[in-house]
Amino acid sequence: MDHFPLSWGRPRNDAFDAYNTYPMHKRQNHNDTFAEGVQRTQQPIVTGTSVLAIKFKDGIMMAADTLASYGSLARFKSIQRLHPVGSSTVIGASGDLSDFQYIQSTLEELAIEEFTSGDKHELGPAEIHEYLARVMYNRRTKMNPLWNSLLVGGRKDGKNFLAYVDLLGTTYTSPSIATGYGAHIAIPLLRNAVDGRENTLTEEEARKILVESMRVLFYRDARSLNKFQISTVTDNGVHISDPIVLESSWGFAEGIRGYGGQTQ
Repeated sequence: MDHFPLSWGRPRNDAFDAYNTYPMHKRQNHNDTFAEGVQRTQQPIVTGTSVLAIKFKDGIMMAADTLASYGSLARFKSIQRLHPVGSSTVIGASGDLSDFQYIQSTLEELAIEEFTSGDKHELGPAEIHEYLARVMYNRRTKMNPLWNSLLVGGRKDGKNFLAYVDLLGTTYTSPSIATGYGAHIAIPLLRNAVDGRENTLTEEEARKILVESMRVLFYRDARSLNKFQISTVTDNGVHISDPIVLESSWGFAEGIRGYGGQTQ
């Protein structure tokens, strides 16, 4: 912010140049006392809601809608919240979209550095998750967190990997994980359908489970959208689908008290 008095209105009395020792249209050489002021994000502004992810026998599958909300306004409806990292990892993000963009650029720099080392080694999902856990915890300790909940999934050397990390640096792994409102609504559905079956579940069955869970979230979560993407990571690499639009029906709402003109 520019605190130079002649830049924003009538200068303070103690700074007023009564004798016009320099032209008004020119600026003095000065150091802004507040230029190096500490800046902190107090709350996320443009945000994304739930990300869902599950394991199946040949890899992992992750889903997130394409909505970015400005407060309660459904402002941006074509935002991709699934991001591939290398050939075996995908990350999905809930929370502040600008912080997610910073994370994306950080991961791209990491991938470039790894590539230019020339040792033909590529970071896998476990390494990416560990790196993000350290980044998130480091920013938390500086009292300047990245306001995101991240899912990291992938498949490398024939092993599936799926894990979570949030703005506090909290981490855990599970066959089925969800962030945002999905952690309350979708997790029971995912656990009932996936846990204990992750080594036998087919790709088609996994896709059907995620589509139905995204449908439930669209009906229940006010910050969700019926347009979403699904990412699949297998031995063949990372694939992120084009946006999928769910058909929805709100006829059942006629029987809910308080809906429309119904008062009793």
